[in-house]
Amino acid sequence: MDEGGIPLLPDSLVYQIFLNLGPADVLAAGLVCHQWQAVSRDEFLWREQFYRYYQVARNVPRHPAATSWYEEFRRLYDTVPCVEVQTLEEHTDQVLHLSFSHSGYQFASCSKDCTVKIWNNDLTISLLHSADMRPYNWSYTQFSQFNQDDSLLLASGVFLGPHNSSSGEIAVISLDTFALLSRVRNKPYDVFGCWLTDTSLISGNLHRIGDITSCSVLWLNNAFQDVESENVNVVKRLFKIQNLNASTIRTVMVADCSRFDSPELLLDAGAPGAGPGRVFDLSSDSEDQAVDPGPARAKGLRRVLEGRAQPQLSECALETKAAELLAQGHTKPPERSTAAAGNKLLIFTTGCFTYSPHQIGIKQILPHQMTTAGPVLGEGRGSDAFFDALDHVIDVHGHIIGMGLSPDNRYLYVNSRAWPSGSVVADPMQPPPIAEEIDLLVFDLKTMREVKRALRAHRAYTPNDECFFIFLDVSRDFVASGAEDRHGYIWDRHYNICLAKLRHQDVVNSVVFSPQEQELLLTASDDATIKAWRSPRTVRVHQAPRPRPRPFFSWFASQRR
Repeated sequence: MDEGGIPLLPDSLVYQIFLNLGPADVLAAGLVCHQWQAVSRDEFLWREQFYRYYQVARNVPRHPAATSWYEEFRRLYDTVPCVEVQTLEEHTDQVLHLSFSHSGYQFASCSKDCTVKIWNNDLTISLLHSADMRPYNWSYTQFSQFNQDDSLLLASGVFLGPHNSSSGEIAVISLDTFALLSRVRNKPYDVFGCWLTDTSLISGNLHRIGDITSCSVLWLNNAFQDVESENVNVVKRLFKIQNLNASTIRTVMVADCSRFDSPELLLDAGAPGAGPGRVFDLSSDSEDQAVDPGPARAKGLRRVLEGRAQPQLSECALETKAAELLAQGHTKPPERSTAAAGNKLLIFTTGCFTYSPHQIGIKQILPHQMTTAGPVLGEGRGSDAFFDALDHVIDVHGHIIGMGLSPDNRYLYVNSRAWPSGSVVADPMQPPPIAEEIDLLVFDLKTMREVKRALRAHRAYTPNDECFFIFLDVSRDFVASGAEDRHGYIWDRHYNICLAKLRHQDVVNSVVFSPQEQELLLTASDDATIKAWRSPRTVRVHQAPRPRPRPFFSWFASQRR
C-alpha cells in the first residue's frame, strides 16, 4: 500500500503472481493484507489450483453439490480419512474382513486366528467381545455382516468337516447376549452369505453333476434355530442355478431397489451366459445325485454332438454341450414385477467359460420370496423347470476379486484383474493370465451399464489359482479398497482420482467406512492389525485445546512447509 492506502499492485497482477504459487503459498500470502486476502480467495484462482493440484481432467465439472472451488479443494484435502489415529493388535493372525453396524457404534472383524471380534467404536476404539469358533470345528473366520437393526451378526467361516474341504458355515450371533443362535451350512465357503431381512439370511450349497458341471442352490434360512441343528437348517429354496465349465456362484450380496433414485429397474432376461443348465433330479434323496439320462440316450447324444463338431469335441466341451442340451426347456424364466421398488437384487460372482469368477449374476427377489413360509422345495416350479434363469449377467473379462455397493445401493463397484485383450478361454481349467493392476469398475444397477472409467492405482500379484478376495467399501463421496501392495487406497467418486494411500506392513484385505461418518475408515491386513484412519479435519477437532479448531488455511499452510 502507498501512504494513501492505495494498493501498489493491481489485483490482476497479484492474481497472475498467485497463479504461479502452490495452494499452501497462496493461503500464506493471503495473511499479508486485505487485498491479498481477497485475491487469495478468488474462485478462478482456486479453480486453477484445484485442477493442477489434484490432476483432474479439465473436462470434468465441479461436483454439483460444491458451493465454491475453494471449498471443494478443502473438502478433498481436509475430509479424506488419511491420518492414522489407532492401531488394534488384538488379533493374532491375518485379519481378513471388517464390517460396521448400521448405527456406526460397533464393528466386527474376522481373522485367520478363528475369532470374530466385536468392537466399540468410541473416540478410542475398544474390544467388546471375542467369539472363538474353533470349538465348532472352524478353520478361520472370513466375513461378517450386521442385520438392519443391528441386533444380530452374521459370521461366515471355513468349516473343517469330513470330505468338505471347500465347505463353509455361517453362524448367527446375538449382539445383546453374544450367544450363538444358529449355524448354517454354506458351500462353497466363498459364497460368504448375507442378510435378506432382519431375521433371514442367504446361504449356498453346491451339487456336483459332472467333472466341470454343477448346480448352485441358494437357500433362505431363519436366523433363530437351535445351535445343534446345522444339518437341518435349510428352510426354503430361493434359486437353483446351473454352473458350466467348473464355475460356481460366490460372494452373494443383496441390493435394495427401494433405495435407488428411481424405483424403475429393467432387467435383461436374455443376457449372454444366462442360459439353461443341465437337468438335475430335485426329488433325489441324495443332494449330489444327478439325473442319469440313460445309456442309450447318452450314446445317442454323444453321436449327435460329435457329428456336429469338427474336429471331435474334447471331454470338457462335450460335457458342457450335453448339459446345455439336456436342460433345454427345463429352466424357469425370470419373474417380472411392476412394483420394482419393493424388490431386491441378489448379486453374486459367477462365470460360464472357466472356474475363475469373471461374471456378475443378478437375480430379482420379489416380495413374496422374502419369507421363509411355504414348502422347502418345488415352490413356483413346474415339473419340467429344474433351474432358475438369471435376470442379467455382466461380463468383466477378468478375474473378479471384490465387490461393494454404494450407500444408495444403486452403484456396484467391482475390483477386477483383467484378462489380456482378445484372450479366448480354450480350457475351463486354464483361464487366461490376469493383470497385476486392479481395475475398479462401476456399474449402474438401474440401467445395468458400466459408468465412469475404471479407477486404477492398487495392485495384486497372486495368479489365478491363488487369487483371493480383496474387500472394498463405498461412502457418499469416496470409495476405498485394499490391495496386495501393502496399502489401502481412497478415491473420490466424482472426480475418479486417488486421494490417499494407507500404509500397512502386509496385504490389506479389507477396508470399511463408518456408515455415519465417512471421515473414519478402518483397514485390516495380513500383518494382523486393524488401523483406524481419520480426516485431518476431525483430528484437529479432537486434538484442539480450544473449543474452536484452527482455521483450515493456517493448518494447511503449516503442513505444507
